[in-house]
Amino acid sequence: MALWQEYRRTGDARLRDRLIMTYAPLVKYIVYKKIRELPARCEVEDFISCGLEALISSIERYDPDKGATLEQFAWTRIHGAVLDELRRQDWAPRSLRRWERDIARAREQFMALHSRRPSREELADALGTTPEELADREHDIANSEVTSLNTLVIGDEETTVERIDTLVSHDGDGDPESATAASQAKERFRRAFGRLPEREREVAVLLYVKNLTLREVGEILGVSESRVCQIHSQLKRKLREQLASEAALFSEVA
Repeated sequence: MALWQEYRRTGDARLRDRLIMTYAPLVKYIVYKKIRELPARCEVEDFISCGLEALISSIERYDPDKGATLEQFAWTRIHGAVLDELRRQDWAPRSLRRWERDIARAREQFMALHSRRPSREELADALGTTPEELADREHDIANSEVTSLNTLVIGDEETTVERIDTLVSHDGDGDPESATAASQAKERFRRAFGRLPEREREVAVLLYVKNLTLREVGEILGVSESRVCQIHSQLKRKLREQLASEAALFSEVA
């Protein structure tokens, strides 16, 4: 406080720099405390930069007569600046983010009370909405999480690489061995798929060929969305059981 008073009296830039260096760790503390809430597309350095700008502004605007300490005033300004920057970088509407928080809170409360994850219907009931609307909101939330292929991530050898370099190439057309393995895998999958009940095959076609949602499939078949989900789980389980001996082949061409 004595340092700030001396800076206010003299306007010496060197004193201001000393104040900035003194409170710079506060900026990093606030940013890294929020790091779990930051989407992968966000760069931490951007938030540290806006936090430092808020720190400099708070040093200039601080008024001790209003009762707060310089640290309290700087904390409020830095925290607000970080939140504003997060909202600025987020293209999704705030109402969608509010839904995301409400869904997460309702799911946590249900699990704490019942010691299990809630079903779609139970979660919708806890939120006072319908399963269909909840599914739409979750779809919108999933689509809002975008990231750059140039984002730096940790590679297999604990080195920093761009995300695009971690993606596996699926271009096996030029490799005769891969092409043969893929052909064999497809043929064995067709045989296993042909042994499924007609209803399960129909659900699979609607989901993976027609690219319909669970709700749309339910409307076509005249059953509930949860029933479609159940049929979907059954057909996947049966396929895994039938193709269990071919796991090595499928992992090779996956």
